[in-house]
Amino acid sequence: MSTPRWHAPAESLLLPLLALGGALLMFGAFVRLGGSDPVEAWTLLFKGAFGDAFSWQNTLQRAAPLMLTALAVALPAQAGLIVIGGEGALVLGALACAGLPYLFAPPGGLLGQALVMGAGALAGAAWVALSGALRQWRGVNETISSLLLSYIAIALFKHLVEGPMRDPASLNKPSTLPLPEALRIGPIMGEQAFSSWLGDVHWGLAAGALLCVAAGVWLSFSASGFALRVVGGNARTARLVGLPTNALVLLGCALGGACAGLAGAIEVAAVHTAANASVIAGLGYTGILVSFVARHNPWAIPPVAVLFGGFGAAGSLLQRRLDLPDASVLVLQGFAFVFILAAEALRGRLFSVIRARPRPAAPAVPEAA
Repeated sequence: MSTPRWHAPAESLLLPLLALGGALLMFGAFVRLGGSDPVEAWTLLFKGAFGDAFSWQNTLQRAAPLMLTALAVALPAQAGLIVIGGEGALVLGALACAGLPYLFAPPGGLLGQALVMGAGALAGAAWVALSGALRQWRGVNETISSLLLSYIAIALFKHLVEGPMRDPASLNKPSTLPLPEALRIGPIMGEQAFSSWLGDVHWGLAAGALLCVAAGVWLSFSASGFALRVVGGNARTARLVGLPTNALVLLGCALGGACAGLAGAIEVAAVHTAANASVIAGLGYTGILVSFVARHNPWAIPPVAVLFGGFGAAGSLLQRRLDLPDASVLVLQGFAFVFILAAEALRGRLFSVIRARPRPAAPAVPEAA
């Protein structure tokens, strides 16, 4: 019996929704064990994420880097690689952005901003491309190598920020010199209309959304994007038809790493104004979850990033109202990741499982005399 065409798109929508629903139920049970009301916790999650203008600003600001770090997972995944090193690329992108003025004085305005953003993107691209190179030429598993490279990147970041690049004026919190005002990224709306809703949201949100759209267009409508997906579908077939498999894998890794490095640069230029420990906030790891929920589809990443940005924004409200730790939203994210992985086991079999449920037996019909 042939499978109806609508099964695949329906599964792509239903499985993440079921996984998120299961994660919310488990989070409610977790809250109940702590002595709080799960319904109130769910209500506060919504209010803290989308309840008013301040919540929306906080949510969108947190979603901006998640779009870019999710692309650091989604683009290599198109080539068949599971890369989870976005955190390392992000912190090195932040370091490159803050460190460029140590080498020379960039011009102010758009050119200088493009230079510091480009420095961050290049640092991230080189770092994640290293995982792809180790996979293609040395046979090293990219999941393990990208994770271990993240620890090296974080150690390098701390060494430079707390040592050679430290601002002497940063006493309690080691930091690089502040990025010059002319190189910083401002809010999208400023004092214009709707500034109450978008006033503090920086241009990183627009950059993340545009890059997600551009990545989706590239993968769907360009020859190189199609070739990358062929490599991810069957690398052996790709080699047989003459596709440059190694170059395409490096391209996917480099583009993903560039997105994560850009996220780090934006965090410095738009949020922290310098490279310090606040940059190491786990945004690269949350991006892994965002990409998996979106099934590595760049077009689906922005709404998922907004959802998880909202979860992060609601943490402080849960702390104030229910006396839960601010990090309790990480428990919710953990449940979501577990349920997403479990949902993948039903990929392609969801409707067959539903149809296979045992049905009550029909009542026996008495035989005629």
